[in-house]
Amino acid sequence: MENAIKLNIDYTGIGDHELMTYSEKINKIEKELSKNAEEHKDFVGWLNWPKEYDKKEYDKIKKIAEKVKRDSNVLVVIGIGGSYLGARAVIDALNRESSVEIVYVGNNLSANYINKIIDYVSDKEISLNVISKSGKTTEPAIAFRIFRNLMENKYGVDEARKRIYVTTTKQKGALYKIALQEKYARISIPEDIGGRYSVLTAVGLLPMAVANVDIDKIMEGANNARKAYANESIEENDCYKYAIVRNILYEREKSIEILGTYEPCLQYFSEWWKQLYGESEGKNYGGIFPAAVTYTTDLHSLGQYVQEGKRNIFETIINVKNSDTDIVINYDDENLDDLNYIAGRTVSYVNQKAIQATIDAHVDGGVPNILIEMDYLDEYSIGNLIYFFEKACAISGNILGINPFDQPGVEKYKENMFTLLGKYD
Repeated sequence: MENAIKLNIDYTGIGDHELMTYSEKINKIEKELSKNAEEHKDFVGWLNWPKEYDKKEYDKIKKIAEKVKRDSNVLVVIGIGGSYLGARAVIDALNRESSVEIVYVGNNLSANYINKIIDYVSDKEISLNVISKSGKTTEPAIAFRIFRNLMENKYGVDEARKRIYVTTTKQKGALYKIALQEKYARISIPEDIGGRYSVLTAVGLLPMAVANVDIDKIMEGANNARKAYANESIEENDCYKYAIVRNILYEREKSIEILGTYEPCLQYFSEWWKQLYGESEGKNYGGIFPAAVTYTTDLHSLGQYVQEGKRNIFETIINVKNSDTDIVINYDDENLDDLNYIAGRTVSYVNQKAIQATIDAHVDGGVPNILIEMDYLDEYSIGNLIYFFEKACAISGNILGINPFDQPGVEKYKENMFTLLGKYD
């Protein structure tokens, strides 16, 4: 199958001749990424993962998912950042029918939120999937302690053990030790894949499978993207183009990128994208700041700023061209709302016209637009899109001259919090 996404840079004011000036740099970056992936270093394991993923672990994921479906009507997913955003992005985007509802904790420190989840799941049959490499990240560690206690009180220690599934490293870390001691079923996070690049591993695939997402199609889409975006030709490689265009716009003082979607179900995909690019590129007091909007809703809140505010922004628009369902706008004899001029048209038709009208208006207002088009929103296309953004992020970060696989700044707030809580007393 071909790639499900198509890049259009016609609205950026950037020509092919400008892209080609990056040819030597891109070639060097690609070779370095491939070399590091082969040597399993620098957290580049995601690069070939859609082809080289662990087949035994993959089968184990499917078996655990089926057991969860038999045992439970709610799966509590505990994780933060890359440990839950990717799975939630895909599950919310596709909204497949499932006998098991997915709820998420460990992504904040709100007692109100946690208590509402406790109240909601207390009278239901539940399983738990805790996701963390270290097991010591504060938010999920607290949530796991709370919900592990809830499970043991509800089912007893032995039965709780059969309903708790741990996604962590293969042989180290606090969570690994807990899982080993308590004999929880374990699935592995590869050591050479960082959290925000881990959605196609057990981190994302187990919750997806429980939610009846076809993970085979997810991986197929990602693998075809892997092959397509290994093409050395910049003219034929949309992944390279996106990375280069972002950096050219950044050099032109466009320091904020707004990811715009016209499907509310993609809200958490935008959240995943923000983490991927924010943690990867926000270093050395530079980088493109990632923001997100859901149009047309946000045209009535942020639209004025985008149109006429400070000209330091550009937009990347995801356009899903075809809808799974549609509504025909009816004719009304009185026509008091003056809508009869579109009677007989579908809501999706109007949405597509809104997309084009908004792009034209924003470009005229000095906001370059990158357009990513998809015919349909399904597992294959989502797999394509995930890999597209992951590889483009790696390329873009290297063009910026930073390491897109670490996040040293995140540790500062943790040190301050531990000090204030008395950890070091």
